[in-house]
Amino acid sequence: MNLPESYIPILIQAAVAIGFVAVSLLGAHFLGPRQKKGNSVKNQSWECGVPVEGNARTPFSIKYFLTAVLFVLFDIEIVFFYPYAVNFREFGFEGFLAVLTFVAIFFVGFIYVWKRGALDWDK
Repeated sequence: MNLPESYIPILIQAAVAIGFVAVSLLGAHFLGPRQKKGNSVKNQSWECGVPVEGNARTPFSIKYFLTAVLFVLFDIEIVFFYPYAVNFREFGFEGFLAVLTFVAIFFVGFIYVWKRGALDWDK
């Protein structure tokens, strides 16, 4: 396989990342604590020394999940600013307009979410 030289660092980084994940998972499996079988008092769940009350499977409000998804969406938006921040002089005015359009689209989405009440916990 004849790859251009510019792909070699990317492949090395991918191999290191995959290797790190594999070593971490295998290390946690083999070096981690062992669970004992049985129904002893030691294996029961406790929260700050207080006995458990009720079922742990109680449903959460959809507002919690909606807020989490919105946080991830607007947090990932920041990742897309990095290439522009590194090369903003090379992109020139056209790059500035592209980033301004990108920000405007996300700002319109933010206003929409805000007006729909997705950020209000009390409702």
